[in-house]
Amino acid sequence: MKKLLAFAAVAEAATGIALVVVPLLVARLLLGAEFSGVAIIADRVAGIALIALGVACWPYGTGARALCGMLTYSALVTLYLLYVAIGGKWVGPVLWPVVVLHAVLTVLLAWVWLKLKQNEGT
Repeated sequence: MKKLLAFAAVAEAATGIALVVVPLLVARLLLGAEFSGVAIIADRVAGIALIALGVACWPYGTGARALCGMLTYSALVTLYLLYVAIGGKWVGPVLWPVVVLHAVLTVLLAWVWLKLKQNEGT
């Protein structure tokens, strides 16, 4: 079972990386369609979610994989949405509050993760 879960985790994370790096190619290969504009942003956020899913589902290592997955997602989506917001082309009324919310969640999740790491060491 661990090998199957590891394969699935790697496959999802690899698909996520492809969606982040080359969203147009992935859309063309998977759906036979050309994406543009805001669809590219949605593709990349979906890619970030798949990367986090791969992290959360990795069957080896210590516990707290779900925490690591959420921390991965929150940190990456914070950085990407910050990049989008600074670009200024696609800025809706709640983009900045969402960036701030994810930044706060990232800090809180990182704090909990560090506390768990400290407790494992003692």
